[in-house]
Amino acid sequence: MKDIEIAKQNLSGHSICLCKNGDFFTDDGRGISPMLRFIEQELDLSGYSAADVIVGKAAAMLFVKAKITSVYGEVMSKAAAEFLEKNNIPFTYGELTDKIINRRGDGVCPMEQTVASIDDCDAAFTALREKLKSMSK
Repeated sequence: MKDIEIAKQNLSGHSICLCKNGDFFTDDGRGISPMLRFIEQELDLSGYSAADVIVGKAAAMLFVKAKITSVYGEVMSKAAAEFLEKNNIPFTYGELTDKIINRRGDGVCPMEQTVASIDDCDAAFTALREKLKSMSK
């Protein structure tokens, strides 16, 4: 079985599942916080496949930065799909949507707004960290 299929199978009840060579781990953090944390901890995620509940452009950029090799999103934004495609990362999704909505349901996700005009993964990582810090105050 492919790593992406193992990741998809083990996503249930979690926010993200990463798999490489049949070994997987999950995280239950909200939004992009697990991927930000993994990158900050300098985990070597190159070659992993990722299954995530929601994949917007912000998550897609973090996946590219971490050298994830394939992505599944239960919900994926068109901007995320375009970014993954542009970076030659195979992806599938359960539902494709125009945009990722914030948790209140009354506007666009602030992480998506943060990276809307950014195309560089390192710049996106820095901007997303700063945005999360400012939101947690």
